[in-house]
Amino acid sequence: MKDTKSLMRKAHFLGTKIRNLRKRNNLTIEDLSSRCVKVDAESAPSVSYLSMIERGKRVPSESMLEVIARVFEKPPEWFLDEAPEEDDLTPVKSSSAGGITGIPLEPNFLFSNEILQIAIPELLSQTGTTGRQFAHLLIRAHQEHYQNHFPDLERAAENIGKKQLPLNHDALHDIIKQMGLKLAWFDTPGDDVREEIWHNENCIVTSYYDPRGTVFINRILEAWPMRYKYDLAVHIGHCVLHDKDAYKTVLVAGHGQSSTLMEDDAFSHQSSSVNSQDILHAWRDFECSFFAGALLCPKVPFRQMLDRYSYEVDVSKLVDVSESVAMRRMTAVSPYPHWHYFDAYPPGKLKAVYRGNGIPLPWGNMRSVKDPCQHWSVFRMINTPVKGTASQLSILNVNGSPRIYCCESKYVEDLAGQNHVLCAGIDLNPAIEAQGKDAHTLAQELKAICVSNGGSAPVPAAIKRDLTTVARILNIAWVSRGIEGDARLICPRGTECPRVPSCYDGCEHTAP
Repeated sequence: MKDTKSLMRKAHFLGTKIRNLRKRNNLTIEDLSSRCVKVDAESAPSVSYLSMIERGKRVPSESMLEVIARVFEKPPEWFLDEAPEEDDLTPVKSSSAGGITGIPLEPNFLFSNEILQIAIPELLSQTGTTGRQFAHLLIRAHQEHYQNHFPDLERAAENIGKKQLPLNHDALHDIIKQMGLKLAWFDTPGDDVREEIWHNENCIVTSYYDPRGTVFINRILEAWPMRYKYDLAVHIGHCVLHDKDAYKTVLVAGHGQSSTLMEDDAFSHQSSSVNSQDILHAWRDFECSFFAGALLCPKVPFRQMLDRYSYEVDVSKLVDVSESVAMRRMTAVSPYPHWHYFDAYPPGKLKAVYRGNGIPLPWGNMRSVKDPCQHWSVFRMINTPVKGTASQLSILNVNGSPRIYCCESKYVEDLAGQNHVLCAGIDLNPAIEAQGKDAHTLAQELKAICVSNGGSAPVPAAIKRDLTTVARILNIAWVSRGIEGDARLICPRGTECPRVPSCYDGCEHTAP
């Protein structure tokens, strides 16, 4: 064995390997510590020390590593060969449970808080990412990790709205009055409000909250009652969840350089530096938006309505909310957790993103791409508008294996007069597996059929039967419609195109 300094230089993957072995053998940290005590009580690590070893915070002594190695029947050198395992078990949510997946951050010492605090601002500066955009990325990752389940926010909204569905304007006005707030209309926002946002002709200030207790509403919302309800709900959320005397809240409609990644706010924090104020405001924006959805579409009543109407997007009309609010709430209230949601503006900008099913992100987020993969329904409809909604069954490679998705998209116009496409979709693979079918084999077969037919093809009868059974169990009408149409191969840009011949020059496309 090597001395301590030499061992430290070769311990880059040691913690990960110990954690992986422990998990594969279904041992808790307490179990492993007890096993080590049985081998050599004097050299055995404590539970807390083992935890630090696994996280790369400590390097075991030579004798301690020998004890751990004996528990797993491995030579000590195996832990120090500096070769990461191919099938790594990362300490994050598994892709089989939906949500985002992580990567093992090794060598661990390069990912300490101190190093990341130095590296992240430099990364943002070099990529042109603003501090506020980065804050929204953090929030989105948090949202996807928990698959849009925030029971505290749901309860706060239910306590205020009493689970009324639909919640009409009079009820919202009563809540506003009970909270001691006032409403006032404006035709043009004042200079102080315009200073709060990054000026852009594509955006319209729809409302703002003044810390003195007044909610100012743009008179244009008189013709947009659903957006009016949403804005009121957001401001109610701000006052319920946060100190209503704390700061001004500005809501805008439209899309442009000013729009943030997640919500309808457009503050002017364009610096690449990351500060606590940016992160705090971004988090409060998210909380208020989620609260607004939960207030207007309370979880249990809305889930029951979705079940009655088989998750049709037009259910939004029955509850008097926009399609955007209804589709986003589907991802939060459905008992099936594997959802995604996109809101795309031409030519290829994704304004809102949620990937609770771990679907790879198509090009467009945080940058405007002129030619995103047009086989994605959300981008195809930007150029070819469809009346009503459109369903699509898609096959997409994820980590080298094909997966089957189905989505429902709708072409809409926002208050600023800009056209965009809303898209809600699900990963069908978990539902297929739940019926005892081999989802991987089924996806491979469907992919092969699409490849042989130039990238899209009708679903064969045998596969259609299996998918129809799944659609009925899920009780999602647009999945049934998607199965009746052609299945399409799609790809996130920058990866190998699955179509033959490729859509791009050469077999691999590099993003602009």
